[in-house]
Amino acid sequence: MTNPAADSFIEGKILFFDKEIGWTSFDVVNKLRVSLRDYLGIKKIKVGHAGTLDPLASGLVIVCTGKATKQIDSFLGLDKEYIAEIKLGATTPSFDLETSIDNTYPIDHISPEILYQTLDQFRGDIEQVPPIFSAKQINGKRAYDLARQGETVELKKQIVRINELEILRFEKPFLEIRVNCSKGTYIRSLANDIGKALNSGAYLSALRRTRIGEYHVKDAENVSDFVKKLRPL
Repeated sequence: MTNPAADSFIEGKILFFDKEIGWTSFDVVNKLRVSLRDYLGIKKIKVGHAGTLDPLASGLVIVCTGKATKQIDSFLGLDKEYIAEIKLGATTPSFDLETSIDNTYPIDHISPEILYQTLDQFRGDIEQVPPIFSAKQINGKRAYDLARQGETVELKKQIVRINELEILRFEKPFLEIRVNCSKGTYIRSLANDIGKALNSGAYLSALRRTRIGEYHVKDAENVSDFVKKLRPL
């Protein structure tokens, strides 16, 4: 006797989830893989995500099951949109809240006019160095593993594209922006670079991915809610 539900997930589904803060992208995949195996009564099913999202960030994660995992590469190159909160006047080694503040800087000189002028230089193609606390590979090892071990990490500059950069809120020391950018852009690095360009410092204090290509987080589902709907057949 065939199992239509199992056949459906094995043939392939593309699922859209609103990842919670604290989850890794792998956590999402693993939760779904285990839940789907139990729900479908099968021992194995392919599940993969189409692009990582940091544990400290929330928002859209695309997950593919079964034969649809072959489509993952088609999502990886899509532009992304983020809502980012940046705290001015301080820096952290990780460029976000994963590590503690290591330096503080003045911000009294940062006016709305200076801010708007400064952000102009971050639109279009820009050079960017990935954070040392990132998943970039260095001699076969993840940069964040080396950084956490206290080793010196040097990453090469890369060219990324900022399609849109909009100020949503500016109430010192906080700056909230909407960013539409190319694959490979690190919003943490963008925050750090903006701080430097303002003759101050800055780090990413909150991040939410709202869009991947044409797919929007408003159409995504909470992982836990999705799993609760699954019942053994």
